[in-house]
Amino acid sequence: MVMSLIFAAVEADVEVRGEAFFGFMGVMTALVFANLGAAYGTAKSGVGICFNGILFPEKIMRSIIPIIMAGILGIYGLIVAVILNQKIDKNNYNYQKGYSHLASGLCCGLASLAAGIAIGVVGETGSRAIGLQDKVFVGMMLILIFAEALGLYGLIVALILSQ
Repeated sequence: MVMSLIFAAVEADVEVRGEAFFGFMGVMTALVFANLGAAYGTAKSGVGICFNGILFPEKIMRSIIPIIMAGILGIYGLIVAVILNQKIDKNNYNYQKGYSHLASGLCCGLASLAAGIAIGVVGETGSRAIGLQDKVFVGMMLILIFAEALGLYGLIVALILSQ
């Protein structure tokens, strides 16, 4: 009897609301998917760097560029996650804001994941190709820039959605 009175008192003071769940899911998806893309791009490009390190150690520095570009994708996710987390307010938060923040996180996270996959594939193959032919470097850089732009587009739309 006493336990049921305690639980009734606790339940009366706590208002269960689900709006913030969607906002925090947006924070999580932005950070997790962006870092998955960054990790994949780094790991895949690292294989190409190891290839160059064994056969052509003097060309390693040119091969590091894809890893730097992949790391930037994680920063995109961190930026969106911090912005979304600051906008979640327990007193003035509704489902529309929650859904908007979820869409924002998904937009940044999934765009960065796609960009990370593209950077990883191009980084590995391009790094191997640079070892064999130096003229490939400019073409690889252009492809990497366009792959990174995919993540940047996701960041821009995520910032618009988070307003």
